Amino acid sequence: MARFTLPRDLYHGKGSLEVLKTLEGKKAMVCVGGGSMKRFGFLDRIEAYLKEAGMEVDFIEGIEPDPSVDTVMAGAEKMLAFEPDLIVAVGGGSPIDAAKAMWVKYEYPEITFEEMCVVFGMPKLRKKARFVAIPSTSGTATEVTAFSVITDYTKGIKYPLADFEITPDIAIVDPDLAETMPQKLVAHTGMDAMTHAVEAYVSTANCDFTDPLALHAIKMVKNDLVESYNGDMDKRASMHNAQCLAGMAFSNALLGIVHSMAHKTGAAFEEFGAHIIHGAANAMYLPKVIAFNAKDETAKKRYGEIADFIGLGGANDEEKVELLIKFLRKMNDDLKIPQCIKNYGPDSYFAEQGFVPEEVFLERLPEIAKNAVADACTGSNPRQPSVEEMEKLLKCCYYDTEVDF
Repeated sequence: MARFTLPRDLYHGKGSLEVLKTLEGKKAMVCVGGGSMKRFGFLDRIEAYLKEAGMEVDFIEGIEPDPSVDTVMAGAEKMLAFEPDLIVAVGGGSPIDAAKAMWVKYEYPEITFEEMCVVFGMPKLRKKARFVAIPSTSGTATEVTAFSVITDYTKGIKYPLADFEITPDIAIVDPDLAETMPQKLVAHTGMDAMTHAVEAYVSTANCDFTDPLALHAIKMVKNDLVESYNGDMDKRASMHNAQCLAGMAFSNALLGIVHSMAHKTGAAFEEFGAHIIHGAANAMYLPKVIAFNAKDETAKKRYGEIADFIGLGGANDEEKVELLIKFLRKMNDDLKIPQCIKNYGPDSYFAEQGFVPEEVFLERLPEIAKNAVADACTGSNPRQPSVEEMEKLLKCCYYDTEVDF
């Protein structure tokens, strides 16, 4: 028996933010990241709509990119003091992910972060509050997923929380919010969406309900991402839908080792100048992982089906896989994303020598590889890597060398 779970309601299209004024509740806690939602007036609108619905409103503001365990615990404390019956998370993936984890801790104050990380081991939620997610970026799709990613900075590791309990009750996918994204964020979140859809399609947990969502999302990203990056707002609106479809697919079909690797490398080199931003990591690793997974015949066939669906050509599956890899690398070039860690420079742009020194990468590689193999996303990857194979694959992602194993 398998399960397919999505939010109870999904409101989409321009102006859908207004549905907030129709919701029921006494107290709403609004969780938000940096200042962009306030700067562009969305936070004021959200507060006004919730007050029009008769609710008292409080805020948890300033949730950082790649939210920490400490941020989650502090936010839960504020929720415990305010006692909301509605949690509204707005912004990119980070504030929504953080709010999901806060929600768990709010409903179960005694739960530890380690207990929250047990895959599909969450206690029953909604005893205190319902959850509304409003994305302002077009990539993570956390507004429709059973996942949250929280960073333990003491260990330099991102931990995915996974359970259908943290699937939001309501998702509001209003493209007005996505129009405010800076160009670099359009690139990174867009390639995150592409990775979600591709990994969902080849995942060992794919099914008839997830495949159409994944394929259509891939086609939409192919058709719309680069033009959205270059400022076409109609394409920007389309990408907001595409990423949501990809999220519906992967929340139910799960992901693979592109995400395992991104989770374990993202914060591993923090002291050398920057995170490896999640969407950029996915973009760099995806072509290498496709080459690795395509050694599995079932995966190779499914990558071929993706290539067929988006019209890449190819006389056989081997050619189709090569064309798919070539196409994705071209997208990285068009979006100014480096092809490998070695060239991942400050602010995520290409550099002859990126911020991760070779000797540091090699020194930390065994631990990163071990952690990546143990990541929650590895289990549904179509080809199960050993720690040694993961080390070799990560080296290919550092140097941009061919995957021949």
